[in-house]
Amino acid sequence: MPTRRQPLPDWVLNRRRELGQRIVELRHAASLSQDQLAGRVGVDRRTIQRYENGGRDPRFVELLLIADAIGVTLEELVCQWPRPIRDGGREPTGAE
Repeated sequence: MPTRRQPLPDWVLNRRRELGQRIVELRHAASLSQDQLAGRVGVDRRTIQRYENGGRDPRFVELLLIADAIGVTLEELVCQWPRPIRDGGREPTGAE
């Protein structure tokens, strides 16, 4: 696998951590353990831990499976936080 040439911007790392926290919150709301979610998604429990602590990015298909397993839409899973205005390496808003 090729190595990333530049480190990820801080806003990307922050969003990764926020997504992980969102997965934790929704998993708890669905009364699922990490083992149960992992079984429904088809990954190891350790993979779910890495998603939740922001150490790894879920692939798109895993995001779909996580959303389905906890009973939310993909949008509800990934779009529940405010977006900062793009400025000096911060997150793009899509309005550019």
